[in-house]
Amino acid sequence: MFTSLSDRLTATFKSLRGKGRLSEADVDATVREIRVALLEADVALPVVREFCARVKERALGAEVSKALNPAQQIVKIVHEELVGILGGETRRLRLAKTPPTVILLAGLQGAGKTTLAGKLALHLRETGHQPLLVAADLQRPNAVDQLAVVAERAGVAVHAPEPGNGIGDPVAVARSGVELARTRLYDVVIVDTAGRLAIDAELMDQLRAVRAAVEPDETLLVVDAMIGQDAVQTAVAFDKAIGIDGVVLSKLDGDARGGAALSVVTVTGKPVLFASVGEKLTELETFHPDRMASRILDMGDVLTLIEQAEKAFDAEQAARMAGKVAQGDDFTLEDFLEQMISLKKMGSITKLLGMLPGMGEMKAQLDSLDDRELDKVAAIIRSMTPAERADHAILNGSRRARIARGAGVEVSAVNQLVDRFVDAQKMMRQMRAGGGMPGMPGMPGMAGGKRAKAKQKAQTKSGKGAKRSGNPAKRAQQQATPATPIGADAADLDPAALAASLGELPPEFKGLLER
Repeated sequence: MFTSLSDRLTATFKSLRGKGRLSEADVDATVREIRVALLEADVALPVVREFCARVKERALGAEVSKALNPAQQIVKIVHEELVGILGGETRRLRLAKTPPTVILLAGLQGAGKTTLAGKLALHLRETGHQPLLVAADLQRPNAVDQLAVVAERAGVAVHAPEPGNGIGDPVAVARSGVELARTRLYDVVIVDTAGRLAIDAELMDQLRAVRAAVEPDETLLVVDAMIGQDAVQTAVAFDKAIGIDGVVLSKLDGDARGGAALSVVTVTGKPVLFASVGEKLTELETFHPDRMASRILDMGDVLTLIEQAEKAFDAEQAARMAGKVAQGDDFTLEDFLEQMISLKKMGSITKLLGMLPGMGEMKAQLDSLDDRELDKVAAIIRSMTPAERADHAILNGSRRARIARGAGVEVSAVNQLVDRFVDAQKMMRQMRAGGGMPGMPGMPGMAGGKRAKAKQKAQTKSGKGAKRSGNPAKRAQQQATPATPIGADAADLDPAALAASLGELPPEFKGLLER
């Protein structure tokens, strides 16, 4: 959603690189570009004015003028101010001291309340809670049935005593749902309420009655992030009418400009708790202002990426894989399939790579990625026999033709998969042997790459190391102490030879190294 804003801000900061000092004119031009970028992203005008004023004030202060790298300092200031208008700190759900915790969802029709209720229930179930969904939206056609389907997919219970479609009392349904939770020990109740196509008195009266009946611990407003300025106006109207405790942004994965996320906190003073980033029930994220600001500035969001990996990858599977590598067993196509299935659980490959720093400059390549390619690879591997997965060397022409027919692909696709797998297997072997990554110099404790190994071999044959010094005393010392080959293991070094080679270093350095 923040693609256009991110691109504009990144281009603005690029123009500052290489400048050892920023003049007031440079700061004015940068702030002007930031203002245009925010307005184009549909951020509320009062928010833009306040944001740009703070950035300019800090940019003209001592923290930039005395900085070694003024351009990076400007980026730091913009990042901190973005975190501020997004809420500053992460706001978690407030749980009741005495269960059940009651969460009331409100919002306009079409904002995504029902789907969000299922996502939130799944999120709570995965964190050890026992949620109950209450179908109090009795106005929208089939809303009750939709909530029942969503609850089944999320693996949680649902309380739906009325058929809906205009039949039933939502206040009575909400009250009975809370009572059911108390008797059956559900510790969280999520009440899905009715919405309207526009804010009206009837909607607000009904919400006030439901809220008075259930006395919620959290009243969350579900806001469609794609409606721009209207999202801010909706949040203000709901807060004045019924009072809200926080906001949930839905459809944050859309292609709209995303100004709602940057405006709603500042205008309403209410924090954003969650962000819906996809259609699947698992695609709900806790809203972290600092991480969202980093995404906008193309700094990546590695922490969220790690959290998703921890959820998707099985600890037992990871331990088994590490054991195989440690024992010297080969990486097989069966292992390859397991890793790929775990990767798919994390979500879209494009989204995952987009969380890495600097990936905004590779947007065209990311957009060209197709998650269906993973399904094709999985189909090819599943068309193999267990013996073929364990040993790819037996994959002759006839076997590859049979696998291609079974997977519904061309033989060339099978050949490409095998070639890529062979390269991956070689890399795993080299890393296990301590050879480092291909084409990279050796790390401490590891042998070097091909060039370093060739150089070491040549030096061993010729007996030549570094160039001979023109100083007779130094030349005599070099002849007495053989040069240490590049890439040699530190454990193989002679301590006496190492000490003799420290003659040109200051005493304090020699003392550290001789320890």
